Amino acid sequence: MSERMDWERLLTNHRLGDDERPGGAEFRTDFQRDFDRIIFSSAFRRLQDKTQVFPLAESDYVRTRLTHSLEVASVGRSLGTRVGEEVIRREGFSEVGPGDIGAIVAAACLAHDIGNPPFGHSGEDAIRHWVTTSPVAERALARCTPDQRREFELFEGNAQGFRVVTRLQNPDNHGGLQLTHATLGAALKYPCPAPAIDRDAGVSRKKYGYFAAEADHFRAVAAETGLLGRGEGVTCRHPLAFLMEAADDIAYQIVDFEDAYRIGILDYATVRDRFLALLAAGVRGEVEGRLSRLRDDKERVEYLRARAINELVERAAEAFLEHEGALLAGAFDRELPEVLPQTRALEAIADLSRERIYDHVEVQEVCAAGYSVIGGLLDLFHQAAAETAEASAAGTRASARARTVAHLIPDQFLYGPDAGSGERVRITDPYRLLLNLTDFIAGMTDGYAVSLYKKVTGMALPHRG
Repeated sequence: MSERMDWERLLTNHRLGDDERPGGAEFRTDFQRDFDRIIFSSAFRRLQDKTQVFPLAESDYVRTRLTHSLEVASVGRSLGTRVGEEVIRREGFSEVGPGDIGAIVAAACLAHDIGNPPFGHSGEDAIRHWVTTSPVAERALARCTPDQRREFELFEGNAQGFRVVTRLQNPDNHGGLQLTHATLGAALKYPCPAPAIDRDAGVSRKKYGYFAAEADHFRAVAAETGLLGRGEGVTCRHPLAFLMEAADDIAYQIVDFEDAYRIGILDYATVRDRFLALLAAGVRGEVEGRLSRLRDDKERVEYLRARAINELVERAAEAFLEHEGALLAGAFDRELPEVLPQTRALEAIADLSRERIYDHVEVQEVCAAGYSVIGGLLDLFHQAAAETAEASAAGTRASARARTVAHLIPDQFLYGPDAGSGERVRITDPYRLLLNLTDFIAGMTDGYAVSLYKKVTGMALPHRG
């Protein structure tokens, strides 16, 4: 019999860094607690001022990273619960219900963008650009190993997200937020390190999902959930990660179209036709009849968005259950939307989004700003941190400028426990320092990053109280 993952292990409620079974109110399951821990975290709260696609200041309607993550979690909960009904019935579980699987997927969806830097996906590109073009970055990377260099050259928000929930949030706890291994497994979209990226090996290895600094946490998740090994530091995906990914794909493809209509980039007829193409032929007549009774195009687009998402959730759940055996064997490694009846209709939406939305001048302005702001801040802070650390180690005094800039960096990013004594000491290891300063920049909101950049470059001065 071929090797397969086991649902009972995949749905474990044991927590990373916590050997004791969690207590608390009986009306919340362990997986609901995961959801709550993420949603009340400061890293999640900062998503309210991070760009999804369109600039935040231009409209009070379009999605931010926060609203996008909440919508993805809603779609993910529906997908997980729908799949869970069949899995629970077939497996005969009595202590885990369909709602638990829905809660795992929803919590994973909440965390899916929590590590993304400011300025949308262009923020990731800006960090990669800084790493490959800045003399300051080159001096730091010269003291790193090739594998460590690769992590920064291919900087990945997914790996940063795993670092956020397992280490940076509640850093005094071993395991950070101490989420269940099931939720962490479902959130690991790319269960491999940077050196193991292999786009020809399937969708789960086209990027990397954890830094070497979190390799111990990854191994713990993989062992507890029983993920099948695929080489050193690589496993197959947790099956529920495919639902998390599908929820994200469904949400952003549909709502980006809705946002583009609301700010005038796409017209109603274009959105209507693309959304209707996602619906089964048997229901289109009913939907078109309802559209004719609605008051205006805004309501029609909202109704079409809801119907399109509902249709895609049903089809994605069916696809998951159809391929469940291959998923448990680690033999299925494609995005679920690629095997839906609506694949061509989704591709048409994606093509038009690239042409009309993601290349729109307002979106490109955000991208351009990200390169300047993120690159500028990384240059400034890393140069100051490196100079003051070297001066401290040599018993000398850093330049006044370096000392001034270093004071703007919170101590948590410059100091850490000494491996021998446990006392907090200045970080001199180049890899740890690069990670920490990237943590500092990636955690910023769009507004804070722009404001800080203007102040430290002299473009704007702090207001006096």
